[in-house]
Amino acid sequence: MRTYIGGQQAVSDIECAELALGTLLELWLGVEGESAEERAARLDAARDILVEDPQMPDRAARAALDAIKSYAPSLFKVRPLTSPGKTKFRAVGKAVA
Repeated sequence: MRTYIGGQQAVSDIECAELALGTLLELWLGVEGESAEERAARLDAARDILVEDPQMPDRAARAALDAIKSYAPSLFKVRPLTSPGKTKFRAVGKAVA
């Protein structure tokens, strides 16, 4: 099955999220081994994007929910817990009085 977002094909789950957000995931999640200076610059850029597009978190949450509904419908199938009921024990052998 092919997935297209905004006319572009998303080949992987990561590309799907990036196309839905309009930014690379590394901007929001960071990268392993980044310095404190790199982290500060990345977070400043993320803040600037959120100032320019305050609806982005809502769109991201909506995209995540749509992805969960599409790819993992079994997550929403809930079965009630059943109680084990009363267990009857039966004596085995003869009891000593």
